[in-house]
Amino acid sequence: MAYAQALSCLADGTRRTVFEKLGAGPQSVGELARDLPVSRPAVSQHLRVLKEAGLVNDRPEGTRRVYYIDPDGLAELRQWLDRFWDRALESFKSAVEETGAERDPKEQP
Repeated sequence: MAYAQALSCLADGTRRTVFEKLGAGPQSVGELARDLPVSRPAVSQHLRVLKEAGLVNDRPEGTRRVYYIDPDGLAELRQWLDRFWDRALESFKSAVEETGAERDPKEQP
């Protein structure tokens, strides 16, 4: 059920923006906060929640911490979403095949 925590986490607009900014590459709290209308401590709190949800991780770089998207956590969310995508594609394929079978044989090339 890690996907449920990830979805809940990303429901917050600021948190989602922080996550999306990390899509451009690893960044420190200061770099992330620079373009956001919230304080550094608030960005740190959002990063903590993203980390608890398994969506981001961090590593030390000198005296600061750099945050990045955790591919393992993102993979769990993607697997859950892919189930719906697979079903949608299968339904689309079935609909196309049914439409093709219903055509008048004289109209088919």
